[in-house]
Amino acid sequence: MSIRVLVADDQTIIRTGLRIMLNAQPGIEVVGEAADGHEAVRLARELRPDVCLFDIRMPALDGLEATRLVAGPGVADPLAVVVITTFDLDEYVYGSLRAGARGFLLKDTGPDLLAQAVRSASDGEALIAPSVTVRLLQAFADLPAGRPVAQPVSPVTAREEQVLLAVARGLTNTEIADALHISLSTVKTHLASLMAKLGARNRVEIAMWAYETRRILPGT
Repeated sequence: MSIRVLVADDQTIIRTGLRIMLNAQPGIEVVGEAADGHEAVRLARELRPDVCLFDIRMPALDGLEATRLVAGPGVADPLAVVVITTFDLDEYVYGSLRAGARGFLLKDTGPDLLAQAVRSASDGEALIAPSVTVRLLQAFADLPAGRPVAQPVSPVTAREEQVLLAVARGLTNTEIADALHISLSTVKTHLASLMAKLGARNRVEIAMWAYETRRILPGT
């Protein structure tokens, strides 16, 4: 069955381009389009797509609040949201990841990475564009958080540290498995353990924790 996608962006030309790119990918189908945040939330709840692709800056209701309403911690049955934006250093992007988004891409992302992000989100994983992962998360790790960084409930093992750093650098599960010479199921086991230890809801929050604790520094 096809992965059903809802696209939300206030620019018609952007929505059209995303629809064309996604519909051209095998196993992906755009089932709805929204021009503002309110419409995006309404359609998301009505259509229950597998993945919502939200622009961060939309009129009436921005992508941050739209993400929180359909994917936030208080949502009983959260949807998968991928944020797509022109701005790679925008505080609203960081906020959207905190609100429950499973990925972050730039609007100049090519069709292959776009499709990969949609498939990852549909599979319960998350993907941040590797080209901006370090810049984005390091920049916002430098902002005052207003709260102490969460500490793991039990020590992180050496192998989990390797997986943690790989996630923070934007690697997918398959790439992590190849890099560490372990099976895909083992990667998923380590990720599940990390989420439990860190109180993280997804791999995006695992990556943010790596930056907040300075495990990743500029240029590394």
